[in-house]
Amino acid sequence: MTSVQGVLEFVGGDRVAHAPRTLRAVSDEVAAPRATSTLEHRRRWERRYRARIRVSDTALIVLTLAVTLAIGAYAGADPLSTVRQSALLGVIWYLMLSGARTRDAALHRTSAVEYRGIAQATGFAFGAMAVADIIFGWQASRTLLLVALPIGLLSLLVSRWAWRHWLQSRRSQGLFSSQTLVVGDREDVEYVIRSLGTTGTTGLRVIGTALLDDDSPEVVVDDGAYPTIGAVSSVGAAARDLGADTIIVASRPHGDPDFVRRLSWQLEGTAAELVLSSRLADVAGPRLSFEPLDGLPLIRVQIPRYQGGRHALKRALDIVIAAIALVPIALVYPLIALAIKLDSPGPVLFLQDRVGRDGRLFKIVKFRSMSVDAEARLSALTGQNEGAGLLFKMKEDPRVTRVGAILRRLSIDELPQFWNVLVGDMSVVGPRPPLPSEVTAYDGTVLRRLYINPGITGLWQVSGRSDLSWDESVRLDLRYVENWSVMSDLQIMWRTAKVMIRPSGAY
Repeated sequence: MTSVQGVLEFVGGDRVAHAPRTLRAVSDEVAAPRATSTLEHRRRWERRYRARIRVSDTALIVLTLAVTLAIGAYAGADPLSTVRQSALLGVIWYLMLSGARTRDAALHRTSAVEYRGIAQATGFAFGAMAVADIIFGWQASRTLLLVALPIGLLSLLVSRWAWRHWLQSRRSQGLFSSQTLVVGDREDVEYVIRSLGTTGTTGLRVIGTALLDDDSPEVVVDDGAYPTIGAVSSVGAAARDLGADTIIVASRPHGDPDFVRRLSWQLEGTAAELVLSSRLADVAGPRLSFEPLDGLPLIRVQIPRYQGGRHALKRALDIVIAAIALVPIALVYPLIALAIKLDSPGPVLFLQDRVGRDGRLFKIVKFRSMSVDAEARLSALTGQNEGAGLLFKMKEDPRVTRVGAILRRLSIDELPQFWNVLVGDMSVVGPRPPLPSEVTAYDGTVLRRLYINPGITGLWQVSGRSDLSWDESVRLDLRYVENWSVMSDLQIMWRTAKVMIRPSGAY
């Protein structure tokens, strides 16, 4: 057997000889890691899922262009020219969707990156056709811009939403989910597990933990127990034994800056992802950006602003949505008013002082859902409060009328608040509008909720409403205040519509 007689290296000016090793032993050490069956399984279903989306995108592009060709032919456009330009657009469109990696983004759980990428890729494709129209004078491309752009973009977005819904339903059944190990201090591990939830729809299903600070046999979070795997140094072997393909590092050992790099080496061929979690993300969210600078990894956190163009755009969106929403509300108003009047004496609308942006008082407008003496009876019910923190809530509140209970369960009682949105007291999406008595009890941190207009809906409404703890409600509101975007507002509106159909925590 050929052997390496010795390996010499200089240490502090002296030559140090290592013990002789056989060439076979050296070859085993330098052999590139091979993927485990678990990792190969994950990669297979990811490839199949992307292939399905690829076929779906192609079919929708072809269908959109076929509809455009039919409309163009009806309008008298040159058929040959239209077909040629449609084919060119189809190729560019498909390549843009691929170049923007929208199909990879489709695997990224609940991220909005996928939808944003589709809109950008579509815009670039049609922008290229618009430039060609100016340069070459293609009349047919105008039909493509007017017809294919809105139809194609909408159909692609709806298709991706349907695929995401399908994927999430499979993940809730335990399929197509990343089997996940969470590494870190107990507090940070519990935070990560609690944030991921137990439904599996995030695509990350926790199957075990590795604790840095104690040797407990398991970590208990809410109603779930997650076993610990032993020493952190054995994470790679444990991931292989348990079939984990994702490792989340919630925190690393103190004084060990190379921990993450060594762990990534352990996981080569075993796991697909090493995810670094940080409490910073809960504060900064989309304001985080990563930038390597001469080998130094920098995380930039953009300081939030509470005025400027983004807020003007939010206000414009509020006005449009409120104006549109008030039309059907006005049509059903007589029926709701009649039901309220027949059920109990008193006015149809309920006006109450609430605190808005910068601490300004305004009158919130709701359909009355309680008896007219509700405020006077409140003091007698304080001992039965089931709400969180400063909030008063009762699941069986005797002050709520029969019609009011239905209005509350379906959130219909809040529809008149679109008037508050129209006049500028509120926004469609924002923190919960607090009572003056609540605000006077706020500490300095909670007062940050008043930096922007309160909303008809918000993260608190689509995340459990009255079932949330006070701390969780405050955390969601503060996260929204600092990290909101137009895209996140649209997502919350969509989730609110689903919550109204299947209400949770509304009483």
